[in-house]
Amino acid sequence: MRFVDTNVLLYAVSREPAEQAKAQVANEILDAGDAALSTQVLQEFYVQATRTTRRDALSHEQARGLVETFLGFPVQAITTAIVLAATETGHRFGISYWDAAIIEASRALGCGVVLSEDLSDGEDYAGVRVENPFRDG
Repeated sequence: MRFVDTNVLLYAVSREPAEQAKAQVANEILDAGDAALSTQVLQEFYVQATRTTRRDALSHEQARGLVETFLGFPVQAITTAIVLAATETGHRFGISYWDAAIIEASRALGCGVVLSEDLSDGEDYAGVRVENPFRDG
């Protein structure tokens, strides 16, 4: 399994002309059937997708429906153990708590790869490697 960060989900639903190459990549990732998420990613997706300042904002109903669809993927809840691990990972690697929580949720699901545009491409966080699937797009 590959853990997908919020930006993958947001690009998958983007209707912005400038993001269509990334949207295609994001949809290919989701269609591959090996994606995994966390409750944090679902929360971030809903908030960002419905943000009123977003040019292609989704309605509550659209975003909620997509969140329900995304529940078909393995989803890691953010547990107290993940919170504690994320505080340590963030401190150890000098990354934000939120990024560290992504890494630790991925680790909890057994994913060795996090697909993210936000974390450093190629970085290895003690066995969880980041890949930017949009680096060429």
